[in-house]
Amino acid sequence: MNPARGAAAFAAGAASVLGYAPIGAWPLTLAAFSVLLHLWGTAATPRAAALAGFLFGLGQFGFGVSWVYISLTRFGGMPAPIGVIATTGFCVVLALYPAAAGALQARLRVGPALRAMLLAPAAWVLLERGRGWLLTGFPWLNAGDAAIDTPLAGFAPVGGLSLVSLAVLVAAGALACLVAGHARRVAGAVLVGLIACGALLRLPAWTTPEGGPLAVALLQGNVPQEMKFDRQRYAETLETYARLAEGTRARLIVLPETALPGFLERIDPAYLGRLEAAAKRNQGDLLVGVPVRDSATRYTNSVLSLGSAPRQRYDTAHLVPFGEFIPPGFDWVLRLLSIPLSDFTAGATDQAPLALAGQRVAVNICYEHAYGAAIARTLPQASLLVNVSNVAWFGDSLAPAQHMAIARMRALETGRMLLTATNTGITAVINHDGEVVARLPQFVEGRLEAVVQGRRGATPYVRLGDALALAVCALFVLLAFAQARRAQSR
Repeated sequence: MNPARGAAAFAAGAASVLGYAPIGAWPLTLAAFSVLLHLWGTAATPRAAALAGFLFGLGQFGFGVSWVYISLTRFGGMPAPIGVIATTGFCVVLALYPAAAGALQARLRVGPALRAMLLAPAAWVLLERGRGWLLTGFPWLNAGDAAIDTPLAGFAPVGGLSLVSLAVLVAAGALACLVAGHARRVAGAVLVGLIACGALLRLPAWTTPEGGPLAVALLQGNVPQEMKFDRQRYAETLETYARLAEGTRARLIVLPETALPGFLERIDPAYLGRLEAAAKRNQGDLLVGVPVRDSATRYTNSVLSLGSAPRQRYDTAHLVPFGEFIPPGFDWVLRLLSIPLSDFTAGATDQAPLALAGQRVAVNICYEHAYGAAIARTLPQASLLVNVSNVAWFGDSLAPAQHMAIARMRALETGRMLLTATNTGITAVINHDGEVVARLPQFVEGRLEAVVQGRRGATPYVRLGDALALAVCALFVLLAFAQARRAQSR
C-alpha cells in the first residue's frame, strides 16, 4: 500500500469518530466508511485490504477510545509511559478486527458493487460481532451506534445493533458506488430504500404501556473519582446520598454503581435503615450500588433494593477486564494499578428482574448495557430497564456521551424506558424510542426527577436476538460466493 492510501485509511478512521456521541456528525461516519470500502474495493491484494482495515481501525479506536489512558493513569495510578504503551496496545488489538474483515472480503473476486454493498458490509458486521464476544468482548464504537439519530436506527427493534451496523455499511457502500460510478441506479435505489425502510420501521408501536405512570428519582452524587474510596470522604459521601434520597417523594429512587464505597457488611445498619425509611415513606423502593462480600475470596459488584418490597439483589454478570476482574495470568497488572475492588466475581447470567415499585426492573451495571443480547434476555418479563454506572473513571472525555448513546440503543432495541444513574454523569431518562427526555448536567450534584411508564411486549429483536442480522450477513456472503463461482466458471 502506498503512503497516500494508508494515510487516507487512517484519516477516515479518525474522522469516523466525529459521527459518534457527543459530536454526532453522522454523515462524516458514513463518508468515512465509504472511503474504507473504496480502499478495500481497489486493494491489489488481501494483504493490502487488511492493512487498510488495520489503519482505519487504528485511527478510529486511537481517537475514539483514548479515554482508556485516563482511567489507567489519572485514576489507576499507572505510570504515564506504561499507560501510553498499554492504551496503544489496546487500540492495536481492536484494529485487528477491521483488518481481518478487510482480508476476508478480499478473498472473493466479485464485482465492485456487490463487494461494496453486500460482501464488505457483511464481513465488517461479522467481525464487529466477534469483537463484542471474543475474550469477554469490547462492543464499543460499533458502526450502528453512530446512527442512533438517523432513520437507520429504525432497524434496531427488528434486528438489534448488528442490523443497524449492517444498514450503515450497506449505505456507505452505496455511497461509494455512487461516487465511483458503479451501478449507480442500483446504489441510489439501495440508499433511498434503506432510509425509507428505517423510517417506516420507527412507526409501529412494538411495545405497549403497562400499569400507571411511576415517579422516579435518579441521584448523582458527583463524588470525585480520586476521592471516592478515600476514608476521610466516606461519611460525606454517605450523607450526600441520604440527603438526596430523603428530598424526593418518588416511588423508585436509584443511586449509582458503588454509591456506597465499602462492603455491605461494614455499612452501619442504621444508615441502611435511613435509606429504607426514605423509600418506605414514599410507598416505594430504592436501588443502591454497593459491593457485597459473600466469602473471604468472593465479592460482587451489586445493586441492592431497600424499601417496601422484600430486599433483592443484582450482581454484575459481565465484568470489565482489568477494571472489575483480572484475567488469569495477568496478576502482575495489579502491581501497576491502584484500582480498588478490581477482582470481582461474576454473577449469574439468568438473574430475574427485580419486583419494585409496581414494576419488574431489569438492572445492569457499568458497561453491561453494551451487550444487547444480555439485556434482551431479561425480556419480555421486565417492564423497565435501569443502568447504574460510575463513568467518573474516564473524566471529561468522550466516554460518558458514548455510554449514553449505547444506552439509547438498548432502549430502542427493547421498546423499554431506560433509567441511567451515574456518579458524575450522564444521568438521564431515556424513553422507549431511544430519546433522552431528561438529564442532569455532568459534574454537578443533583437529583433527576421524572415520571416514567413501564411497558410490555417484545420487539422482534427481543424474540430473535442477533439471529436475523447474522442470517442476513450469511446470505450476503453466499450471494457473493455464488457470483464469484459464476465469474470463475466463465
